[in-house]
Amino acid sequence: MGGEKPRNYTGFAGHRRIASGALADVALKAKEVVDGGERAPIAIFEDETGDPVDLDFRGTRDELLEKLARKRAREAAAQAEAEAEEPRKAGPGRPKLGVVSREVSLLPRHWEWLNAQPGGASVTLRKLVEEARRASQGADKARRSQEAAHKFMYALAGDLPGFEEASRAFFARSPERFDQHIQSWPEDVREHARKLVERAFRDAEEATRQANKGGST
Repeated sequence: MGGEKPRNYTGFAGHRRIASGALADVALKAKEVVDGGERAPIAIFEDETGDPVDLDFRGTRDELLEKLARKRAREAAAQAEAEAEEPRKAGPGRPKLGVVSREVSLLPRHWEWLNAQPGGASVTLRKLVEEARRASQGADKARRSQEAAHKFMYALAGDLPGFEEASRAFFARSPERFDQHIQSWPEDVREHARKLVERAFRDAEEATRQANKGGST
């Protein structure tokens, strides 16, 4: 979509960072490194999720860009198909809103309370779900940031000295101890891990503030 935040990727040759930015730019730089005789394994990660990107660097630069275009097209088609699937399953009511009829199992007292609410059970359930989604946005963001940092560290630093200790410090939200245990890591790995971990700490702190604010109202 037009307002969608651009995704950022970071590429490594072994423990050396080679590029960061849009996927096409990082992929082309990685190909240049591979074509130059780089022997170390190439790894590209999406910064937001920590997920690795599997690319085939054989062929020309234009062929690589064409592969990326096909990859994006497949992902967009899969997403569009998933989004279109829900309205097709929609039952009676408001199909334009994508309202879907699904089975929900609740205790009798729950159904009694829901049916007594203005608008009935369905309207009340939708309101409750939307409220829960808004309330959990901070926690969900913090969880994604934590997962992204850990995925990257496990992939590139899992066999480095201090990894277990650094991981424990990370999950304990102890930046001082985390920094202490990553000092011997290669500089590029250390700095990228620190960047992801600092983001995870910020998101966790923000989620805690939101939860405390919500609990005090």
